[in-house]
Amino acid sequence: MAVATDDRQYRAATEKVALLDRSERGKLALSGDDAAAFLDSLLSNDIAGIAVGAGADATLLTHKGRMLAEVRVLRSEEELELDTERPGLQALFDALNNFKIGYRAELHKRTLQRGLLSLIGPGTDALLGAQAPPPAEHDHVLAQLSGHTVRLIRTPLGVDVLCRSEDTEAVAAALAQAGALPIEEPAAETVRIEHGRPRFGVEIGEDTMPQEAGLHERAVSYSKGCYVGQETVARLYWKGKPNRHLRGLRLDGPAAPGASLYLAGKEVGSVGSFADSPRLGPIALAMLRREAEPGAQLEVAGTGRRATVVELPFTPSG
Repeated sequence: MAVATDDRQYRAATEKVALLDRSERGKLALSGDDAAAFLDSLLSNDIAGIAVGAGADATLLTHKGRMLAEVRVLRSEEELELDTERPGLQALFDALNNFKIGYRAELHKRTLQRGLLSLIGPGTDALLGAQAPPPAEHDHVLAQLSGHTVRLIRTPLGVDVLCRSEDTEAVAAALAQAGALPIEEPAAETVRIEHGRPRFGVEIGEDTMPQEAGLHERAVSYSKGCYVGQETVARLYWKGKPNRHLRGLRLDGPAAPGASLYLAGKEVGSVGSFADSPRLGPIALAMLRREAEPGAQLEVAGTGRRATVVELPFTPSG
């Protein structure tokens, strides 16, 4: 995904507070006595261990340990709420719908029924004032914004605001009036790339294992009971080494997403998301073979450009 960054929007997202409508994300919910147990048997993280008011990242895997979706799971008193990138929504819905036989669990579609607004930036808590959610990622609380009931969810970059779809416009207007600058996706993508957060359908997809994407520490449990794909990811964790790793690239100029990358004449991956960061210059994320270690110099096919492999997240000097 190529990114052209608006400097004013970028500064809002990194120095103040920005507002992005992410209502297009796929959203589902599960209710019923067995909802947590059912999800625990299907997703890679410890879903049964999530407390009310908390949440977790997880992945939906194939039997061979490849990712079908990356999922955020939030537990409330009434249900478990799930959201995912749209490329993973159909696979997640199909798995939930097809495998819940025998469980007392009911599946609900929420993509069109719920709006999702992201507040991004260090000024988020000050803007929300007394309505700010708890500090831990995925913790969430109900709150009132401009007379509308919303759920505030802590994220690594700020707070997500989940609301009824018919309230989205009014809630967004209230947040903008309070000082959040509405931004477009390119600015948010630049911040995501700087923080080294992969995106399903861009850097990672159905050929990716959680360990390759660096997701295993926050999205995979190695101590809970069986789930789809567990044997493969556990074997890789305890006995093997991933063939690929998510890395950062510092480039000497623009690079198109999908462009092949070569190390000493051998193809080792391709460019994922690219951004011309106002702070860091041309940067990208890429899934690279493990021999392309930090410090390696790569060639971008067909461009004459070069890229230096770096650890994630990006830093001003690295």
